[in-house]
Amino acid sequence: MARPSLPERSPTAGLLLGLVITLAAVVAYSAYITWQVAGLRKLQSELIDRNRKDSLQLLRIQNDLNLLAVAMRDMFDNDEPYPLTAWSAQFQRIRTDLDDAMHLEASLAPTSRTRDQSASLSSSLTQFWDAVDRVFTLAGAGKEKDAMGEIQLSLQSRQAALSTTVARLLVQNSENEEQAAQRIVLIYDRVQRQVYVFLAATLAAILLTGFSMIRWNRRLFARMAELSERRSELAQKLIATQESTLRYISRELHDEFGQILTAMGAMLGRAGAHAPEGSSLRGDLHEVRQIAQDTLDRVRSLSQALHPVMLDEAGLESTLDWYIPTVERQTGIAISYEKQGAPFTLDNNAAVQIYRVLQEALNNVARHSGAKQAWVRLRFLKLELELEVEDHGAGFNGQPAKQGIGLVAMRERSELMGGRIVFSTPPSGGTLLQLSVPRENVEARGKDPR
Repeated sequence: MARPSLPERSPTAGLLLGLVITLAAVVAYSAYITWQVAGLRKLQSELIDRNRKDSLQLLRIQNDLNLLAVAMRDMFDNDEPYPLTAWSAQFQRIRTDLDDAMHLEASLAPTSRTRDQSASLSSSLTQFWDAVDRVFTLAGAGKEKDAMGEIQLSLQSRQAALSTTVARLLVQNSENEEQAAQRIVLIYDRVQRQVYVFLAATLAAILLTGFSMIRWNRRLFARMAELSERRSELAQKLIATQESTLRYISRELHDEFGQILTAMGAMLGRAGAHAPEGSSLRGDLHEVRQIAQDTLDRVRSLSQALHPVMLDEAGLESTLDWYIPTVERQTGIAISYEKQGAPFTLDNNAAVQIYRVLQEALNNVARHSGAKQAWVRLRFLKLELELEVEDHGAGFNGQPAKQGIGLVAMRERSELMGGRIVFSTPPSGGTLLQLSVPRENVEARGKDPR
């Protein structure tokens, strides 16, 4: 005895794991990109933008120093009889603006600038203004010559040193900005590579999941095909067993019970012939003989209904020629029967299946449709055999899937022959059954058409 196969493990767990991993990768990469973007924003706002603002203040400082240089030159080149103290107000205005610029520059100084550089600039500026104060003190005391010497020996050199220091700071800011731009390019390149890697990993995950789904689907469809094949084999065996049983019961009824009832009728006939003419016994024997004959007719009719012997002996066409008028008499339904095409001999098994489909269809017309007329069409075509049964009764009422087991049986018989069966509603209402079977599947092999 074959052991049952172990149930296959569901792919749900693996697919859920793959989904969780993919989502985790997306979340992690999104966090990484967010962190990189935040770093770029910080680099741009805290370094580049701050560096540019600091450079603007350094240019402002450099411009004030240039104004001081121009003022000192004018003091030397003065052709007007103005004292040096007349320049005090101009120096004070420049000093105020320069102090404000120094204060703003100190708050915007880049982190790369050392403390010594900032202290040196502030100290040099303080010494310069101390020298300026001495010059104007000397000038106020009437020592114009000493004041001019102080300007020439001290102020101009200190102004030149301050201008050089500011110029170096500007160059340093430019270098810092260039380095920051290079760092931004490197970050963009790194993020771009990471994007490509992430896209490749995501594509690989999608392909892996897709291949896994395809693999599981193939196994599932193979399993379904196997189950469908087994179901078809089981249905074929059940139908074959049913037909065999019906054939056996039909023959038993026709042969055994038929012979018994025929013998009973003959014996009753002989007994009635020996009874006195006009006696009650003779009448009773005749009545019993009539009952036996009616029973014989019913048994033969039941035998034909279970499995027409004519189907095995004369074929499907002759059986339908007998069966359809019989249904008309039994049900009172007018059945229009039409044959088309050149008939060909059918295999016995196929003939039985087609006959059962027609039998079930006409039973449904009689039981459920309420129609008083039906149409049966049998077409022998070049490549297939078609059977149609049409009525204009109640139909399916829009719910064909809720019909009884008869529809399932008809579909099973159609599939056993490799055909297809379609249930539809004709334009006039009711039900139209269309059975199409390939000719090569139903035609008897090695026999000539009748």
